[in-house]
Amino acid sequence: MRLSTSYCYRNLSLESIVKTVLRSMSNVNKPQRTFIAALLTTLIVFQGKATYRNMNRYSDMSEKRFSRWYSRAFDFALFNQRIIAHALPKNDRIAAIDASFISKSGKLTEGLGWFYNGSACQSQHGLEASLISLIDLKLNTAFALDARQTLDQSHKTRVEVYAEQVVEIAPQLQEQGVSYLVGDAYYSKEKFVSPIIKAGLKLVGKLRADADLQWFYEGEYCGIGRPKKFDGKVRFEKDLHRFEHVGRLQEGIEIYTKKVYSKTFKCAINVVMLRQTRENKTSRVLLYSTDTELDALVIIKYYKARFQIEFLFRDAKQYTGFTHCQSRKKEATHTHLNASLSALNVLKLEDQLLKGSNDRTVISIASWKRKKFNQHLLDFGHYWIHLTAKNKLLETTG
Repeated sequence: MRLSTSYCYRNLSLESIVKTVLRSMSNVNKPQRTFIAALLTTLIVFQGKATYRNMNRYSDMSEKRFSRWYSRAFDFALFNQRIIAHALPKNDRIAAIDASFISKSGKLTEGLGWFYNGSACQSQHGLEASLISLIDLKLNTAFALDARQTLDQSHKTRVEVYAEQVVEIAPQLQEQGVSYLVGDAYYSKEKFVSPIIKAGLKLVGKLRADADLQWFYEGEYCGIGRPKKFDGKVRFEKDLHRFEHVGRLQEGIEIYTKKVYSKTFKCAINVVMLRQTRENKTSRVLLYSTDTELDALVIIKYYKARFQIEFLFRDAKQYTGFTHCQSRKKEATHTHLNASLSALNVLKLEDQLLKGSNDRTVISIASWKRKKFNQHLLDFGHYWIHLTAKNKLLETTG
């Protein structure tokens, strides 16, 4: 006897918010609303692998029903946006983008290719998911917004594919007052930066330590010919006096900043240099923003907050079955990746609502999953006792 969906979801404090958000999505019919609500519940309480057969054991849905609905389109980005808006206060937020490798065997799976696996420090054969997340700066935590499987396209580089994802999501980000996107050094390419700027977003990222930058000419016009625009290549050590010293981040790390021209991006950027001298050796880290007026300390703050997206990948892989999709179809893979992250959002939002705080807190997804699983068993026991008593009463009254 399986546990009904109503029993599974009854004790989730976000139940009413989830249902309200699903009802507000006019393009989603009632059967799909029922399935998505039940799917999120199942991904919260299941144990083992999130395969169709195993999820069947923790819900009242058959394997065939999972397979059928996994191929149907659902706007997870809109769902995540609305549930976050309903559950959290309007704090300052930024967006972050990153990709994660997914191990996958087989030869007929759509999207198989060679992708970089950070844990192995090398490219491996499998799948990749690109994620755009919202990072709440006050809570210092990330929430998934939109995940997409990386699919190689002819005449397009992967960087251009990532940029297209951001451009499509940009209106939703701007609607929420998010104007800054943070990415690591991989995204510091002209084919990524230019579309992001055209979409109305401002990028914060990291440069190579030997980035090709040029000084802007700050002298007076001599009155002859075309005004001079640039004043030579930036030599970070020799031209250190031309940077503005902001202060000290911590012992031994000095902060310098300056508005310069990037030959790679073909635009002006505000570069921030973190310079450290240790044992007569000097090292530097270069951060930047396409917003030339953004304060250097804010750039450091935004880039540091970017790391919260890594915890989304970690928790989704460990607890909500992010890498367990058994289907070979790209539509099913897309549904599973986003459902896994949305289930994680639900857990994090419920934790925040339960604590009733708008400050940084510590959350244990392992504890929450154990709590939900125990509640699932308890509800199942109550349901079984009720059903057994009802059957005995029917036999007695005959």
